Amino acid sequence: MLTELRITNLGVIAEAVFEPGPGFTAVTGETGAGKTMVVSGLSLLLGARADPALIRHGATRCLIEGAWQLDGAAPAELAEVGAETDEGELLVCRQISPTRSRAVLGGVSVPVTKAAEVVTRWVTIHGQSEQVRLGTAERQREVLDRFAGAEHAVLLAAHADAFAQRRRLAAQLAELTGAARERARELDLLRFGLHEIAAIDPQPNEDVQLATEALRLQAVDDLRLAAHSAGLALSGDAEAWNDAPSALGLLAAARKSLDGVVADDPDLAPLAARVADASALVADAAADLASYLDRLEADPARLEWIAERRSALQGLLRKYGASVAEVLDWSAEAAERSVALAGTDDRIAELQAQLVALQAQLSESAAAISARRGAAADTLAGLVSEELTALAMPHARLRFGLAPAPMGAHGADQVTILFTANAGSAPAPLAKAASGGELSRVRLALEVVLAADASGQTFVFDEVDAGVGGAVALEIGRRLARLAEHGQVIVVTHLAQVAAFADRHFVVAKATDGQVTTSGIVAVQGPERLDELARMMAGLEGSANARAHAAELLATAGR
Repeated sequence: MLTELRITNLGVIAEAVFEPGPGFTAVTGETGAGKTMVVSGLSLLLGARADPALIRHGATRCLIEGAWQLDGAAPAELAEVGAETDEGELLVCRQISPTRSRAVLGGVSVPVTKAAEVVTRWVTIHGQSEQVRLGTAERQREVLDRFAGAEHAVLLAAHADAFAQRRRLAAQLAELTGAARERARELDLLRFGLHEIAAIDPQPNEDVQLATEALRLQAVDDLRLAAHSAGLALSGDAEAWNDAPSALGLLAAARKSLDGVVADDPDLAPLAARVADASALVADAAADLASYLDRLEADPARLEWIAERRSALQGLLRKYGASVAEVLDWSAEAAERSVALAGTDDRIAELQAQLVALQAQLSESAAAISARRGAAADTLAGLVSEELTALAMPHARLRFGLAPAPMGAHGADQVTILFTANAGSAPAPLAKAASGGELSRVRLALEVVLAADASGQTFVFDEVDAGVGGAVALEIGRRLARLAEHGQVIVVTHLAQVAAFADRHFVVAKATDGQVTTSGIVAVQGPERLDELARMMAGLEGSANARAHAAELLATAGR
């Protein structure tokens, strides 16, 4: 329930506080006083477009603050954004400046759409725009579905989920079948590449290893000469006629010299040991060089094979990667992609089977939805027609027409409200057959009938009494009072017959200092309320007859 609406610098209102109570609250005032600013303020909290023209002249911003007392558990969206309530009361703010608009929900700055998403759970505004919307097939279907009950709502939700799933799967199927030719070409290319790589069968790091081996085989003569020369330098040539010096011979001479005097000076012992170690290392190196020379042979056949193998690998490197490692990576990815592409036909068959099953499910649920709508349509039309009779439209007839329509998220029905206000006239679509006043009464009759599930809801009516008066206005007041038994009703009205039925009455008063016009919202009761009702009825202030009529009207409403 809305407990407080605070308006600052909105339109002609400089500062006003509106505190509607439970039940029926009426807002009245002279033309141009700013009554509709109450509705405009609530509309802004519900996400209406931020128009800088709404800012009061001379002000830099306007601010709307609404406080709601939550009867049940707070919506999950509040916890998601970190919004807080104070003893069950939620504060929602909307601030508009010439350059930006922002919203605050429970003390947390949030997008305007998020704040509106929460507030619209509890508030429904019925203005001229809602009358226009009631003429649309979508809104008429929503009205019928709302009356059909909770089980119908569950069936609708399940149908909508299945429809969304079918749409997703159909999109996947269209994508797969639409690209079949491209997929076939891609699969052929991948398979050709995989076959080509498999035929050559490159091994990890093979290109590097073959390059190293080829380099060694090509330089075998140079390697043999270098190894032989090194061997001679280390160990000498046993077959040579001359006794050329060698590293081993020189080291042996050094060891012999040191060994002869090491007993005379212990400090030479480490040096003698190091020379002995060097002699052993050189001996090992000379032996390894001799072994290397024994193994080192020219192999023209092997070199030719390596050249052919490297040529084959080079063909792969030109197509699939800069190295064998990259070629093998491409091969692994191509194999995985090939499996996926090859499995596309299976996926297409699977999707087609799922779509057939979903279509059968949707057909079944759409038929059930249509049956429930048909049953609810007759009942709702009868109840609304009774309300229209009470609203001084005794010859009005209203019914819901259901026509087959393409399958959609809401079923397979085209819902149309057919209406006639006169006996003998054939019902026609509501948007074409009803005048503004008749449309207002149809809308009110629907809300009264649907009020059973309105607990905790706030209904705001702006000019619901447009184009009516007299006895009809009294019946509208009665119906609004009945609706207020189930939820909070706030009505902006210019008819005393409607305002008299309110539990609380507020007047938007206009004042001027000669330059700037301001408005404020004042609660009236007792004599002040009589004066306001008298003004609304007669347009005169201080008229005894008008006050008497106002008192009689209040008594009638009380009864």
